[in-house]
Amino acid sequence: MAHDDERTTEIEAHRVHDIYSGVRGIAVKILNRVERTDSYLDKLLDYNIKNNDLSSADKAFLYELVHGVVRWMGRLDWILSGFYKGQFSKALPILKNALRVALYQIMFLDRVPEYAVVNEAVEFVKKLHGEKPGNITNAVLRNILRSKNALRYPSPSENLVGFFAAYYSHPSWLVKRWIARYGKEETEALLRANNEKPKMTLRVNTLKSTPDEMANLLNSVDLEHDRGAFLDEFFTLHNLTNIRNWEYFEKGHFTVQDESAGFAARALDPKPGMRVVDLCAAPGGKTSHIAELMRNEGKIVAIDRFEVRMNLLLENMGRLGVTCVASWIGDALEYPEAEFDRALVDAPCSGLGTLSKKPEIKWKKDLLEVRRLNDLQLALLNKAASMIKPDGAVVYSTCTTEPEENENIVRRFLAERPEFRLVPLSETFDAATITPSGCVQTLPNRHGVDGAFVAKFEKIR
Repeated sequence: MAHDDERTTEIEAHRVHDIYSGVRGIAVKILNRVERTDSYLDKLLDYNIKNNDLSSADKAFLYELVHGVVRWMGRLDWILSGFYKGQFSKALPILKNALRVALYQIMFLDRVPEYAVVNEAVEFVKKLHGEKPGNITNAVLRNILRSKNALRYPSPSENLVGFFAAYYSHPSWLVKRWIARYGKEETEALLRANNEKPKMTLRVNTLKSTPDEMANLLNSVDLEHDRGAFLDEFFTLHNLTNIRNWEYFEKGHFTVQDESAGFAARALDPKPGMRVVDLCAAPGGKTSHIAELMRNEGKIVAIDRFEVRMNLLLENMGRLGVTCVASWIGDALEYPEAEFDRALVDAPCSGLGTLSKKPEIKWKKDLLEVRRLNDLQLALLNKAASMIKPDGAVVYSTCTTEPEENENIVRRFLAERPEFRLVPLSETFDAATITPSGCVQTLPNRHGVDGAFVAKFEKIR
């Protein structure tokens, strides 16, 4: 009997695998998981790419489908809701995501003829849920095809928030905040920038190479690139590529990192021989940048709560040839040691500055989430302050656009810690990146990099 149960389970697993085989089936499976869980999109993609026998073209197509559907889900759902009889939001998850995948191909891609996209979606839904849901899929998609050139969105003059939310595929609460803060034109530019396909950016490992040498290496393999807009050690590639397979990545000549992330280590201004603590270190992009600026001389204590993430950091340090990092696994708020020259708090945050790379964030965060982390952000900054020598410095950084996580934390910290002063970063970085208070705030539409915030504090007594 037990053998029969095992056989039944095995048959069921094969049946599910067969149903979800092929690029579109895998895409629907990933989208179901993204919707139901807190799983990160790229981790699910990596797992499914490793565990399915896909060609390079199919891997690229899967990436395009999944990222595209999540990026444009607001617009896709607005259209589908207008053609679906009943509440589209309450439809079966598989039906919803099969319709989204098909509609994304119809609206944004021309790789497959529209009739073939519809037929594939219908057959897929029929396999899983039978004739009736398949017929619904057919009717919805064919009605959209007939009306494709006359689709209507909310009127911008009557409902600007609703129009921006639907057309540019962002949640209404976020659109409303940005219009109040930036105005109509800049909000529209920011929404557009968030919907652009992400760029691949590299940071040269100056322990092993120089920016000029990296430029020559990129030229030698015909990888078109631009130098960093603000920081010399960064390069932006013109096309996404599997750069981690390149021998010079394995040899540690560079790391993959957005240019916006480079402001934090540069603001910290670590010198060779210093003692530095990085309170939220894994996976180590900023830690390694600090080590490079220190020429691998001195000591960096890298703290992270999770052993798996710390192992990834140590693996990255090994690849890059960084030897001055010591790891400490645990809650940074409980770290016992003090007397550092520099401290970095790259705080946990909403991540709303990274929507072109992580489009799922905009659907998983809300205003409560933005505010939920504020006390922890301030606690980490206060902990860093308690670990610093006189004349030492603390840098606080995030990858978000929201003032509750940025300027508000700065104000609260300065009110509580009179022994610190805010160091204006206007003499360190391009004026275009500097806020009126002297901090760094980048925005995708203004600067062509992710949204990031950096503040520097100096201990004056």
